[in-house]
Amino acid sequence: MKFFQALLILYVCLVGCQSKDGSNAQIKDEATLELPKRPNILWLVTEDMGAYIPPFGDKTVATPNLSKLASEGVIYPNLYSTSGVCAPSRAAIATGMYPSSIGANHMRTNSYNDEIGVPKYEAIPPSDVRMISELLRKKGYYCSNNYKTDYQFKAPVTAWDESSPYAHWRNRKHNQPFFSVINFTETHESGLFEPYGFREIETRLYQAGDSSYNWKNKGASHANNRMTEDETPVHIPKDTKFTIPPYLVDNEVTQRDMWKLYNNIAEMDRQVGAVLKQLEEDDLLENTIIFFYGDHGGPLPREKRLIYDSGLNTPMIIRFPEKMQAGIKDNQLISFVDFAPTLLSLIGEEPKPYMQGQAFLGDHKAEERNYIHAAADRFDAETDVIRAVRDKQFKYIRNYRPEQGYYLPITYRERIPAMQELLRLRDEGKLNEAQKQWFRDSKPNEELFDCKTDPFELNNLAGNPEYKEKLNELSTEMDRWLNEIKDTPNLEERTLVYSLWSGKDSKPKTSEPILNFENGKLSISCETEGASIGYKIIKDEKITKSWRVYQNPIELSEGQKVQVQAHRIGFEPSRTIEFD
Repeated sequence: MKFFQALLILYVCLVGCQSKDGSNAQIKDEATLELPKRPNILWLVTEDMGAYIPPFGDKTVATPNLSKLASEGVIYPNLYSTSGVCAPSRAAIATGMYPSSIGANHMRTNSYNDEIGVPKYEAIPPSDVRMISELLRKKGYYCSNNYKTDYQFKAPVTAWDESSPYAHWRNRKHNQPFFSVINFTETHESGLFEPYGFREIETRLYQAGDSSYNWKNKGASHANNRMTEDETPVHIPKDTKFTIPPYLVDNEVTQRDMWKLYNNIAEMDRQVGAVLKQLEEDDLLENTIIFFYGDHGGPLPREKRLIYDSGLNTPMIIRFPEKMQAGIKDNQLISFVDFAPTLLSLIGEEPKPYMQGQAFLGDHKAEERNYIHAAADRFDAETDVIRAVRDKQFKYIRNYRPEQGYYLPITYRERIPAMQELLRLRDEGKLNEAQKQWFRDSKPNEELFDCKTDPFELNNLAGNPEYKEKLNELSTEMDRWLNEIKDTPNLEERTLVYSLWSGKDSKPKTSEPILNFENGKLSISCETEGASIGYKIIKDEKITKSWRVYQNPIELSEGQKVQVQAHRIGFEPSRTIEFD
């Protein structure tokens, strides 16, 4: 194994209070973290995931694979998404930019458009922005995604070597370093719907990327193609008595939803174990940095989509080669915008100037951040405008539509039985004060919560003079952040689209590639600023499987043809042209 000549220093900060699991936070420890020069990087990304697992203090269901990963790695209890829902958060992960700075903040850009009277569109970041996977491909990495995308824009063909339910590091060239993303969807909010059952497509995770494997009813909707409840494994007894958050009603219906939640987590843990076994079988475990995290907070009502910690906070575990730093808890604040710069830093590359996050590991590790930031805007057909900033203890929320109630009647969420119970008991006047808060007719302009003493964010301190200084500090920080990322919170979505399209009535299109063949070499350019250019080689009627990222003139031999496509993120791609 090749190692950095320089040492990467990882600092784990002391936090004076107890952690969520009741244990004392790790004493500040300066330790040497000696990493491979070009490490493999594996992301295990689950959906809708709060801190519901034993390494983060919740012992309700056993997760032997994640618990082992945590015991051999570092746990990060203070990771926060930029939004309480997947697509905006995944846009931040892919680009290193806040969704509201690139037009990715509404969930989604291409759904419920008729209901809201806005044409389908895509987020359009600045012209120099590339997906993090493309940047790694340019450095020789094999990049695979299995299989969810959902970036608020169509990924250019240059983004991945492979993106499919069969994508796997095993498809790379011999000894090529890889960045592989495996997505686990069993824990998604829809896993609480009735009739209950695991997704058939998730059985692929036990098959090591075998492209000949066909799950039951392949081709049907992934979300709706499910096992029956009788076919679904039971990992935790159905009569388990679960602890219910105070904002939900503790009855048989909610108890059953909690059983589904933990049963889904246990199945996801088994799938994680299958993937890690493949890594070990390939003798890659000790040359791979493994990340596990969720794409935002939990799936329950008043969790997903909300800007409270229940919607933003998700657990993260990182296992380094040779179990370096095993057993440490790192309490630093981390935002989803920090992932892209950290990936570059881990392979020795400086983060790009356009990235709004910062590296928390690697050669270019920055000073630990003091705040994380988040936004909530449209979800499906319902719109609100909320911004938040949080330090290690306090959360400040600014409501731009105070005259509007907190609760949004989102049809999809109302398929959760526990949500139906909340609405039924609300209408019958049977909710307690904590449960009624979500259904207030209006909101305060500002909210301030002490997230240590009030983890469910039920006691607003904004009007308490004892906390005036903290409120002013976080309000000032919010103003600074909004100005820095050029976020205009109350901007109408139609106006946003008009701005993204430079005042035009239709989505911009990437210009066709310009080809120039001279002295046996093909040069390719594109007049659209910021367009990525991908190409495939054809010879003897055989075509390369992956689109390659064009960087330098291509040397062609006799009989070879080239397919070329250009694509700027957020634009329509060019048509594919062929050079013979």
